[in-house]
Parts: sequence; C-alpha cells; structure tokens
Amino acid sequence: MREYLLTILVAALVAYLLTPAVRRFAVWFGAQAVPRDRDVHVIPTPRLGGLAMFGGMVAALVVASGLPEMRKVLATSDVGVIKALLLSGGLIVLVGIADDRWGVDALTKFAGQVAAAGIFIMQGIQIYAIPLPSGDTVSLPPAYGVPVTVFIVVATINAVNFIDGLDGLAAGVVGIAALALFSYGYLLSKANGVATLSGATLTAAVLVGICAGFLPHNFNPARIFMGDTGSMLIGLLLSAATIMLTGQFDTAMLSKGQFPFYVPILLVPAVAAVPFLDMLLAVWRRTNQGRSPFAPDKQHLHHRLLELGHSTRRAVLIMYFWVGLLASGVVALALTDAELIVGSVMALVIVAGLVLMLAGSGRRRARAAANAAGAAASAPA
Repeated sequence: MREYLLTILVAALVAYLLTPAVRRFAVWFGAQAVPRDRDVHVIPTPRLGGLAMFGGMVAALVVASGLPEMRKVLATSDVGVIKALLLSGGLIVLVGIADDRWGVDALTKFAGQVAAAGIFIMQGIQIYAIPLPSGDTVSLPPAYGVPVTVFIVVATINAVNFIDGLDGLAAGVVGIAALALFSYGYLLSKANGVATLSGATLTAAVLVGICAGFLPHNFNPARIFMGDTGSMLIGLLLSAATIMLTGQFDTAMLSKGQFPFYVPILLVPAVAAVPFLDMLLAVWRRTNQGRSPFAPDKQHLHHRLLELGHSTRRAVLIMYFWVGLLASGVVALALTDAELIVGSVMALVIVAGLVLMLAGSGRRRARAAANAAGAAASAPA
C-alpha cells in the first residue's frame, strides 16, 4: 500500500503545482474557452489543464518504476504498462492540445483515440477472455479481442469528454471511478491471497492522484479547464485500468464466483452511468433531429440540473453523490457476501437522495420565483 500512496501523492502534488504554470501558458498560447450559449461560464477561461495532469502522470510513473518492489512486478509483467501509458497518453495529449488551441474535427480526434487504443494492444493491454455464466471462459482471438478493446477505449474517452461541462465534474467523477477500481483491485487481491502490486492497480492509483491534484484548480469557480487534453487523457487511463483489471483475476480462485470478474466491466458504466447515459441520449437526440451526433447543444444532464434550480456547485456535488453511491455499491457486492444488506442500504440512500434533491430544487425555484416577483413589484412604473 505504501507504494500506491506514494504514487498517488506524487501524481497529485505534481499536477497541483504544474497547473498554475500551465494556466499562464494557455493564456499566452491562446488556448482559452470563449463563452458560448450552451456554456455556464461567462468569462474566457484557459484550457490545456490536461497538460498538468499529464505531467503528474509522468512523474508518478517515473517514481513508481523506481520503487524496488513495483519495478520487479513491472519487469516480470507481460504488459508494458509504463510504455503503453506514456506513448498513448502522449499521443492523446498532442491531439488534445491541437483541439484546445485550433479546434480539430471529430474524425481526427476519433483517429487519435483509435491509434491510442492500438498502442495499448501492441503493449498487451487487451481483452483476452470473457467468462460465461456456466463457469467456462471464452478466449477472444485478436479478431474479436482487438475491436472490443478499441470500443472500450473510444467509448470511455468520449463518455468522459461528454460530461466535461461543469466545473470540476469530469475530474471528480473520474477520480471517484478510479478510486473504486483501485479499491476493487487492491482489496480483492488481498482477500484472495494474490500480490497486491500490479500495473492495473498502479494505473488506477495514478488516475486518482492526477484528478485530485487538478480538482482544486478546476472546482467552481474554475480557474482553468482540463480541455480535451485532459478529458481524453483521463478517459484513456480509466479505460486502461478497466481493461487490465478485467483479466487480472482467475475466476477459479475467486470465493464469490464470477461476479468479481465482471466488476471492472460493470464498474465503469456504473460510476460513469451519468456520462454514458448522457452520451447515448445526446446521440439519439441529435440524430433524431437530423443533426450530427457530435453537434453541441445545451440539453446535457448537468444543464437540466441547473434548470431545476441547483447551483453549479450543488449540481456537481449531486453528480458526485450518485457516482460514489453506485461505485461503492458495486465494489461492496464484489467483496462481501451480504448482498441483501448492501442492496437495502443502497435502495434507502437512493430514495433519500431523490427526495432531498427534488424537494430542495423545488424550494429554490419557489424562492427564485418569489424574489423575481418582488423585484418586479418594486420596480418603478
């Protein structure tokens, strides 16, 4: 655990310290977000925050590869984790910089994402097998494993990109997802007597660190945005942790059967249910209107929370709450035998959260309407 804590600390500290310098560079470079009709901010805000996150990732990987025990694990692994993350992350960051500064068409970004997935596959990060309910495991030949891996990478990157619409939202949601994956990998390894050090859990730890380090600068009111540079990078790392954790455990040794094997595949859609659902709804909505699925609009889920009367900060905290609840529930189901207790607690918390969220938004909208009416009544004729 000490190796992971050090890795998280280094990633967070370097990302936090680099962000002000990246912010000044972004202003000089001209990479600023000019407010648009669908945006919630009203002043130009520097982008390129993903550069600081990439710096934190590089520093954390360098430190981790220098730790004696971690170096042994990485050296004996069939997967080139460090090389894969540096090469694919560097490629994604370059595409993101170009998009944050000059704007890049969707096809070019898609090509960059597929190329990053290709680097993963070349370094051994790939879906190789899927267990069946019968207890058997189906090996996936490259003809199937490669496209499935590419799909997971591209879908995760774009889901994170879609949710990056409110201050601190993407960094917080992905940070929670990464923490859930890290907890799953570490605790399940410990419970089943497997080595806790692995490239998969290391990737999740690095992601936790860079999100934590960047978030203080990005939470409302944000002084810098991560831009596509950051959203694509953290989506890439999230997909890498998911893919590697999926094949890390042998179903024969797991005391809870096959469910823990599926957790990484289920966990990302669960904790990223908001961005994935938002992405699917946006694609359906835009194509149904005869527009490109990549055409921007102001009907994302976080925009709807604002319409309910929630402030930007409160809307972000609400999203954190639901993501944290789903993540902790899935991990708890994988690690404990008390499914009924876990399900009951989650159901109670869901009901309580819905009641508080809707009741609170109703009161705020009523107060806002009363204030508007009072202001209109007191205005001179």
